Amino acid sequence: MLKKTDGQLQRDVMDELEWEPSVDHADIGVAVTDGVVTLSGYVKTYPEKIAAEKATRRVAGVRAIAEEIKVHFASEPKMADHEIARRLLDMMAWTVSIPTDRVQVKVERGRVTLSGMVDWDYQRKEAFRAASRVTGVAGVSNLIEVKQHPAPADVKERIVSAFKRQADLDAAAVTVTTEGGIVKLGGKVRAWAERGVAERAAWSAPGVTRVEDNITIAL
Repeated sequence: MLKKTDGQLQRDVMDELEWEPSVDHADIGVAVTDGVVTLSGYVKTYPEKIAAEKATRRVAGVRAIAEEIKVHFASEPKMADHEIARRLLDMMAWTVSIPTDRVQVKVERGRVTLSGMVDWDYQRKEAFRAASRVTGVAGVSNLIEVKQHPAPADVKERIVSAFKRQADLDAAAVTVTTEGGIVKLGGKVRAWAERGVAERAAWSAPGVTRVEDNITIAL
């Protein structure tokens, strides 16, 4: 497969943003330098900002993303920080997988900071998703930590086995090293999607508290 020029990659990213129904691409700028895509401009909601980044990651040839999109709310009255916090607490209370007694919420000028400690990474991600869906949120900093569990001696073998079960991942292209509950991923894959598959598989192993994803995208 021939390497795309920056111009071709820019057009592909712009086409993908236009194709994505949850993104209003009109105010989003796209610049590409050596396969690194810079997204700039404005969107109306934080979920739209996330959707634009995900759409960009789907494009073959994207090596990295510099995300500089700002959330510019429409003309409706701006929600106060305490209203955002209250809605987020309610949303987390409705989500069974989030241990609300272990997650703290801070809201300042529309930006949400999540902190605390949970047992599993999926709980951390659910809290982030809940915060991202609240109207009026301009950004989310997820500082929630994952509690360290005793890592089984064969954690590396479990992760490698999980890689081999994934249809969308070339397991031989990914390297795995472990230090206690820390997993370090390396190697080179064909696309962002494969990198995401590898990271999710690593997080699913028992005892994992941190994943350092150093996987690169092949040119």
